[in-house]
Amino acid sequence: MEVRSQIAMVFHLDKCIGCHTCSIACKNIWTDRKGTEYMWWNNVETKPGTGFPTQWENQDKYSGGWTRTEGGDLRLKSTDKARVVTNIFHHPHQPSMDDYYEPWTYDYQHLFNAPEGQDQPTAIPISMVTGKYLDIKAGPNWDDDLGGSTVYAENDPNLEGLTDEQKGQLSAIERLVFFYFPRICNHCLNPSCVAACPSGALYKRGEDGIVLLDQTRCRGWRSCIAACPYKKVYYNWSTGKSEKCILCFPRLETGQAPACFHSCVGRIRYLGVLLYDASRIEEAAKSNLEDLVEAQRSLILDPNDPAVIAAARESGVHESVIESAQKSPVYQFVKVWKMALPPHIEYRTMPMLFYVPPMAPVMAQRTGGTGDRGGTVDGVSDDLFHDIEQARVPMKFLANLFGAGNEGPVRYALRKQKAVRWYRRMLTVGDVDAATAERMLREADCTPEEADAIYRLTSLCTFDDRFVIPPAHREEAIEMLEDPMEHKQGAGFGFIARPKRGE
Repeated sequence: MEVRSQIAMVFHLDKCIGCHTCSIACKNIWTDRKGTEYMWWNNVETKPGTGFPTQWENQDKYSGGWTRTEGGDLRLKSTDKARVVTNIFHHPHQPSMDDYYEPWTYDYQHLFNAPEGQDQPTAIPISMVTGKYLDIKAGPNWDDDLGGSTVYAENDPNLEGLTDEQKGQLSAIERLVFFYFPRICNHCLNPSCVAACPSGALYKRGEDGIVLLDQTRCRGWRSCIAACPYKKVYYNWSTGKSEKCILCFPRLETGQAPACFHSCVGRIRYLGVLLYDASRIEEAAKSNLEDLVEAQRSLILDPNDPAVIAAARESGVHESVIESAQKSPVYQFVKVWKMALPPHIEYRTMPMLFYVPPMAPVMAQRTGGTGDRGGTVDGVSDDLFHDIEQARVPMKFLANLFGAGNEGPVRYALRKQKAVRWYRRMLTVGDVDAATAERMLREADCTPEEADAIYRLTSLCTFDDRFVIPPAHREEAIEMLEDPMEHKQGAGFGFIARPKRGE
């Protein structure tokens, strides 16, 4: 067992109001320079929708992430040693500027210098790349709130496998059926961007697992952009370097939450430390699709287990990091309560950003079938959970997004959320009888004590509850050694080699 520490995150989608405050906070701090106009290290998408860049989830188009070969090995979808040179000149899976949007400004002088006329002068959009007039057809959050539109929602790759009735329900409701999906770099345990970089510019910090990009080593090959299935690495057209989210590590090292976390109006974001077994990453990433969620959970170790604590100390994990892991809200949501799920685990990058799936109102019409009152799903009576099975956002859609198509983990998380809600209504409003509330908790694999803990961390949480940031010990970090590049967690076209601390 090789114990490592990892800064991990949870986004509670049932609390996101789509205000984009997180995006603006990140933009103002990190990506307001020339060449970064189209970069959104943090962005908030509307689901169903095509996202940013357009259809980033369509790996038939982009070939991001890892794939498991017939022999059971992992390989990158987008590149390998034989293709890297030809990919420099033409990469068939590289997103184009049209997949993002061409950054523009306005000819503001026209407002002041326009000749007198009958009409109010308007500022003309000008491309920041070519300097010529631009006919704007797309932009950041172009499909914001258009959850039921035929232009965006019907092209969402997560609609695969849904019945015509479910797709029709999404379209019929128009703008009422959507939820918000904020995204940042996942700082994966098995990052394909790191493995794809020919120059070794991308690496995973040994002390906290944050994935960073060394600008002095970057040669603008852009293999990382194609390899990242979440498209969270960007190319700066001005400097000729790639850039990505750094999880505001200068803030973390001084005990502050990342800017997007700190500014979150809905308080949907949680950050904490996880201890994991690095020696089993490859084994977990090779699991069958239906087993990937639990395989990733199995990597996360109990920070209160004496054997794990001893192994962590042996691996050089600082005592304060172990203590922070024991208080981590991420550990509670992901491992203990099993309410937070990774996005698109089928990409096999083992993302360290998890989402609590959103609840949705029940459909206006139901026509029988699984999920109606009186049936059973997964051996549990669904007369109390019928609205989860018949929600306007279909279970299959959420399963494609958070469960590699497997509905079980999503259904478990939603049932537990609803059980806690009804339990709290029983305590505070009184319109739910105690027997029903207790039955819901029991069928959702939840106890009253656990329900109280979930409620406190979801609704009554303080700043310190949401962000458990370990003290920085840079003097003990492996990057501070004489030759840090020998100890960076990076590889190049292969599985990631992870050195022990102090080697």
